[in-house]
Amino acid sequence: MPNTSVTARLALSLAGLLSLPAASWAAGTPPAAASSVMESSFPVPSTAQLQAGAKVAQTCAACHGLDGNATSAEFPKLAGQHADYIIKQLHDYRIAKGAKKPARVNAIMNGMAAALTDDQIRDVALYYSRQTFKPGVAFADKKDLKLGASIWMAGIPDRAVPACVSCHGPGGAGMPSRYPRIGGQWQGYLEAELQMFRNDRRTNSPEMHDIASRMTDKQIAAVADYAAGLRAPSELPR
Repeated sequence: MPNTSVTARLALSLAGLLSLPAASWAAGTPPAAASSVMESSFPVPSTAQLQAGAKVAQTCAACHGLDGNATSAEFPKLAGQHADYIIKQLHDYRIAKGAKKPARVNAIMNGMAAALTDDQIRDVALYYSRQTFKPGVAFADKKDLKLGASIWMAGIPDRAVPACVSCHGPGGAGMPSRYPRIGGQWQGYLEAELQMFRNDRRTNSPEMHDIASRMTDKQIAAVADYAAGLRAPSELPR
């Protein structure tokens, strides 16, 4: 499929925003927190924490890259991700007290997370959150890109699917302590995770399971591709 330039993609995003009435931005009412900017629960990390995090990241580099920019769509990019989100996911990979299995199951990550201390989890999360993110590129054709933009901006009203923008923001930057950054993430990874949410293979977010369960394969692929080409405001060409 033809590659879609960043310029064309931004133009489509803007056109979508301008053409959609405010009432259609979500099939339901967006979470109250979605309209406000939330700060991370962590202060600026110390040099010692970043150094400790970099040391832990060496064991993660084969999959996620030393700087958090994974080179394969099989693994998520962690650079620039909110530290709070990384910490939650690493804890979800562990077996919580009283639980029979981890909240998030992955043959590799369950073992990796179990071997880390709480301090190591915090430090590697802070380290990755401070790395420069390298955004991805969308490859959908115009028709699929338009579908992805529509779902991102307005949701799927007849399936009660809310707009992605209401939680993840126009540029997919998410919100610290609440929603992960997914703009610029690998299309293949986003599509696979949405499929797992839908099929109960990823169970650590009831909200995302509820949303994905009402989406078709085509809708999932289209919105994942759209998200892959999004940029945070600080990453836009000047």
